[in-house]
Amino acid sequence: MDFDAVLLAPRRAQMVAQGYWPDRTINDALDTCVAACPEKTALVAHRMDGGATTRLTYRDLARLADRVGVGLARLGVQRSDVVSVQLPNWWQFTVLALACARIGAVMNPLMHIFRERELSFMLAHGESRVVVAPKQFRGFDFENMLTGLQSKLPALRQVVAVGGTGENSFDALLARPPCSSTPRARPASRKASCIRQTRCFPTSCATPSACSCRAPTWC
Repeated sequence: MDFDAVLLAPRRAQMVAQGYWPDRTINDALDTCVAACPEKTALVAHRMDGGATTRLTYRDLARLADRVGVGLARLGVQRSDVVSVQLPNWWQFTVLALACARIGAVMNPLMHIFRERELSFMLAHGESRVVVAPKQFRGFDFENMLTGLQSKLPALRQVVAVGGTGENSFDALLARPPCSSTPRARPASRKASCIRQTRCFPTSCATPSACSCRAPTWC
């Protein structure tokens, strides 16, 4: 997908001049932490639904980001392809963000309250290649919903279920693939890495021609 970041060039120049925007990516920052303190705790995730707590060091984060990046590439995700992620605040969300950055994919975070009506527009508008969501969360079957939408979304190649047990589970496809390689060369810091969409979309706006939500936000 081609990205036209409105006013990005002048904003970048201003931020660089003011020292707010260093020419570094999140991968550069992670590499620095891995080199300086690989065994330091980087992320603690506590699941309220089951009580499980996951602790990841900076080395763990880098390893998982590489592994998931390779997994996404094996699903056919290429540079500038959109990977949609409809997850609660789980550790997989952070790893997916890092993995997408590693291979130059564009992450599209989606709120877990969205259902068929919102998602059918958002996934089509972003031309999502892969969508990652819980198998179930708060009693709702996200995998079944997204699988049902897939036939209406020609760009969507794969639905990945976190917590699933089938061949399309996060563990089977992304977290535990045989990893004998590392992700492709990382993109430069001046490429789009994230697309954010609001809940409003043209077909639901009372005045769609004046709606500021007609286009997504690139970052």
